Amino acid sequence: MLRALMDRDRSFDGLFFAGITTTMIFCRPSCPAKKPKEEHVEFYATAREALFAGFRPCRRCHPLQDGQREPEWVARLVERVEADPSRRIRDAELREEGLDPAAVRRHFQKSHGMTFQAYCRARRLGNAFTAIRNGERIDDAVYGSGWESHSGFREAFAKAAELPPGAARDSDFIRLAWIDTPLGPMAAAATEEALCMLEFTDRRMLEAQLETLKRRFRMPLLPGESPLFEQLRMELSEYFDGRRESFDVPIEYPGTDFQRKVWEGLLRIPFGETRTYAALAASLGIPGAARAVGHANGLNRIAILIPCHRVINADGGLGGYGGGLWRKLRLLETERGNG
Repeated sequence: MLRALMDRDRSFDGLFFAGITTTMIFCRPSCPAKKPKEEHVEFYATAREALFAGFRPCRRCHPLQDGQREPEWVARLVERVEADPSRRIRDAELREEGLDPAAVRRHFQKSHGMTFQAYCRARRLGNAFTAIRNGERIDDAVYGSGWESHSGFREAFAKAAELPPGAARDSDFIRLAWIDTPLGPMAAAATEEALCMLEFTDRRMLEAQLETLKRRFRMPLLPGESPLFEQLRMELSEYFDGRRESFDVPIEYPGTDFQRKVWEGLLRIPFGETRTYAALAASLGIPGAARAVGHANGLNRIAILIPCHRVINADGGLGGYGGGLWRKLRLLETERGNG
């Protein structure tokens, strides 16, 4: 815990809290404040324990807040874009609402891997792609999607979709959306037929996973909505409320034969149960391959639905988890009825 605190390791957020005896403030492990000396730190399993020990919450890392949910203004902006993706939301409009355009840009870049304006452009591109595929004239798709010039549209389209607009009639794309959950926002990706990615937006491997999707499916990635995302939101809500143990939304998970074998093994672990890496390897008929199984487990692109969180260390420890150990603990607690 001390090492996690000194390293500001976000993966330990939610697993413990650190009380600083010199200031009587308690923090998350990832708190950006100056780190104290070892002899001035006390550790607590919950914020409640720290409060009862006389510590007050840090004003920098806000340990009493979830900290992973999107701010209300982000949801408001995204809803506005989704209501009319062709409408441009300029910096002056953000300022009128009391929002700093630079802060908005930084938040979207950190949480979603693109600035807010890039997100808006990508949504307009996604709409144009769909319109062209549905047989609309390119001119109508350009101006109907909010583009002001053909040249700007063609350049952006070719860069994002990696093909000219005219070729879109015979092409498809992977739709990207952001899903809010009690454990923080997640990035979802889907083809027309199936969900192919669900990852926490702060996962370090997210960019690599998106590149893998483009390579595996040979399709561009563009923000867009899908009936599959609505179904996913409903099923995740039921799961976190304790009303769902399995998911019905169709999924597709291309990979090597070994990776698919491991991921299919994960799907067979019953709700509320766990397996060690060695036990999972043995159940797949490859005893002694626990390390390789663990590696494939970490490359799973569909978190929660393909339950890689149900695999733990031989000693009962949590092991690794791309979304952070605190999320793995929360997921296991949710499935055991302690969420």
